[in-house]
Amino acid sequence: MFRSEDEFVRWLEKLNESPQGREGVRTARGAGGVKLGLGDDAALVSVKEKHELILTTDMSIEGVHFTHGLHPAQAVGHRALARSLSDVAAMGGVPRYVLVSLAISRQAGRDWVARFYHGMRTLARRFGVRLVGGDTAVVPARTMIDVLVAGEVPPGKAVRRSGARAGDLIFASGRLGLSALGLRLLRKQPAGWLESAHALRPGAAGSSAKDERRVAAPLAREAVSAHLYPEPQCALGRFLSRRGLASALIDLSDGLSTDLSRLCAASGVGARLWAAKIPRPGLPGAADSLRLALHGGEDYQLLFTVPPRQAARLPAKFQARPLYNLGEIEAAKGVRLVTVEGKVRTLEPAGWDYFRAGA
Repeated sequence: MFRSEDEFVRWLEKLNESPQGREGVRTARGAGGVKLGLGDDAALVSVKEKHELILTTDMSIEGVHFTHGLHPAQAVGHRALARSLSDVAAMGGVPRYVLVSLAISRQAGRDWVARFYHGMRTLARRFGVRLVGGDTAVVPARTMIDVLVAGEVPPGKAVRRSGARAGDLIFASGRLGLSALGLRLLRKQPAGWLESAHALRPGAAGSSAKDERRVAAPLAREAVSAHLYPEPQCALGRFLSRRGLASALIDLSDGLSTDLSRLCAASGVGARLWAAKIPRPGLPGAADSLRLALHGGEDYQLLFTVPPRQAARLPAKFQARPLYNLGEIEAAKGVRLVTVEGKVRTLEPAGWDYFRAGA
């Protein structure tokens, strides 16, 4: 571990200012605007003229959001930042700066901290986000992380949860339930399998044929990667905002059933989903596959509604990835699911809820 907080800050400053990481990722454009960064009492950054500031924060807690036995330190850093980047994406904004408060378990060790920041920094560079400060502590118990991201959006362009209206179509940006499937696979695999899963991270190079054989099925590789290294949909969020296509927008962090219910509650409407149209992991068991898609969580895709008059302007794919029409907004409150057999049933929110999970 570091000998003092000053040593840790000097190490972090050096890491943050290095023009090139171990993977050869160069500083991304748009990471400027920092007047005063790490090492002072507070950061000082420039805010783009005629833009509104987006502020969001997310916690990652050992034993709740990650475990040392399943999640490599790089993945913990990646996921901790991805959660907040996804919130900015769900507002249609551009993420710019990040503050990280890290309470490090004494059992973690300096190497774990270095790999944690490497995973976070690699993702930050890809999205043009600059680490400008935070806080740190060493604790006897589990590690806790709080990531605050500041972003920006032109005035009036932020897309809220509250704009959906009856008749709007409901879309999702990717297959759902992959992250939950990936977590299930990680929990079932024998010791030593995790090293090959780590080779699946975005931008990783040099995975061997042996690694590929360890994760034989393409679906398994995709699912584990989706869980360990989720991809925030910032570009899609900006596209929907700038084109004025989405009437309401939310990121899928706690599961489709839960997050759609939140969007409907904010908008004062209901929704009807078609089970046959929900993009799912593709497991042999249809019921289990649908259950993961509905309630799995941590996909960090975008769920959005589009007025019928705007639907023709929405592309079938965005950056080569399909956009899926799942259903439509209704005036009557509540969320209903139309099964493949044509039966209509009420869909209760059964995704992740911290209070329900801790009850």
